[in-house]
Amino acid sequence: MALETSLEKPAPVRAIANAISGWIDRLGPVWVEGQVTQVSRRPGLQTVFLTLRDSVADISVPVTCSRVLFDGLPTRVEEGASIVIHAKPSYYANRGSMSLQARDIRLVGLGELLARLEQRRQLLAAEGLFAQELKRPLPALPVRVGLVTAPKSAAERDVVENATRRWPAVRFEIAYAAMQGHRSAAEVIEAVRRLDAHPEVDVIVIARGGGSVEDLLPFSDEGLIRAVAAVRTPVVSAIGHEPDSPLLDLVADRRASTPTDAAKIVVPDMAQERARVVEARVRLRQAVVARLDREQAQLDALRSRPSLADPTSLLDVRAAELDDWRARIRRQLEWQLDRAADDVHHHRARVQALSPLATLQRGYSVLQDADGHVVTSVEGIAAGAALSVRVADGRIHVTTTAIEESHD
Repeated sequence: MALETSLEKPAPVRAIANAISGWIDRLGPVWVEGQVTQVSRRPGLQTVFLTLRDSVADISVPVTCSRVLFDGLPTRVEEGASIVIHAKPSYYANRGSMSLQARDIRLVGLGELLARLEQRRQLLAAEGLFAQELKRPLPALPVRVGLVTAPKSAAERDVVENATRRWPAVRFEIAYAAMQGHRSAAEVIEAVRRLDAHPEVDVIVIARGGGSVEDLLPFSDEGLIRAVAAVRTPVVSAIGHEPDSPLLDLVADRRASTPTDAAKIVVPDMAQERARVVEARVRLRQAVVARLDREQAQLDALRSRPSLADPTSLLDVRAAELDDWRARIRRQLEWQLDRAADDVHHHRARVQALSPLATLQRGYSVLQDADGHVVTSVEGIAAGAALSVRVADGRIHVTTTAIEESHD
C-alpha cells in the first residue's frame, strides 16, 4: 500500500527505500533482451557484473550473475553480444540502485537474430520509413561530402581517395564514430546529425568495411534508422560488401555495395564528364551545321523560283495585262464617244430642224415692235412705227411707211 506522508509527518529515507524495494520485488522474474556493453570480472568474487543496454533507447541496467552460470555458457559472452536473460529485479536500499540478478542467460543465435531483424524491418516498413517517395535525390556535383566512418579505416581511405581521383575539387567533412560495438549506433547517430546541421554538406556517406552479421548490427539499430529518416541531407549507405544488407540500406536514399562504390555514386568522374562535354560539343556542332545546311538548301530553293530569280517577270506580266486593259478601255471609250457623237449629231439635226432659226434660213423673218412683242397683225401698227425684223443672220430695224390689210 502507498505510504501516507505529509509535511508534518514525512517518511524517513529508509522507509521510502524499503517501499521501493518491496514494489520492485513484487515484479518477480522477467525475461529481458538487450546488448551487453560491459563485462566485469573481479578477482576473488564469484559474481560477474554486466551492463545490459536497450537496443533502441539510451537506457542501460546493471546485471549480476554467478561465475558458475557465466562460465558455463556454451559460447563466451563478449561486449556487443545480444542476449536474453531470465532475471529477478532487485533494489539495493543501501546504495539506492536497482539491478537484475540473472538466473539464466541465452545468447541470441544467428537464426533468431535474423528473425528479429526481419521483424524490425517489417515494423519500420509498415511505418513507411522505407517508402520510395521519401528518397531524396543526390546532388549532381556536391561541393562538400560528409563522411561518417571509423578513424584511419580502410573505408575512409577508399571513399576519400576514389572520390578525389574522380573529382579533385571535392571536399570532405569527416565525422568519426565507432563502427562496431555497443557505442557504434549512438556515435553514428550523433555524427549524422552533426553533418546534417553543417550548412555546406550536400550529401552524407556512412561507410564501413565488411563484417559478420553481429558486427553490422549497429547499422540495423532502430534509433539509427529513425535518425537517418529524419535528416534533410541525402544519405548514402556503404556498409559492408555486396551480400550485406543492414536496415540502413533500406532507409538511406542510395545504397552503395562498397565504400568504393559510394565514391562513384556521390561524385562524377571528371574524365567521363570531360568526354561527355566534348561529345556534346561535337553533336551540337553537327546539329548546327545540319540546321544551317538545311536552311541554306531551303533558301536556295526559294531563290531559284522564277519569282525570286527574276522579280521583274511578274511586273512584265502585269504590265502587259495593264496595257491590254488600257487598250480595251481606250477602244471602249472611243466606241462610246463615237456613239455619243452620233447621238449629238442626230439630236442637233432634230433640234435644228425644229429651231425657228432654220425657218428663218429658209427665207422667213420675225417682226417685232419696239417692246419686243412679235407682230402678228397690222392692227395697232401705225405708219411711221419703229419695228425690227429678225432674220437668220441678224436683225433689221425698219420704219413703217404704210399699212395694208389683207382681205383674203
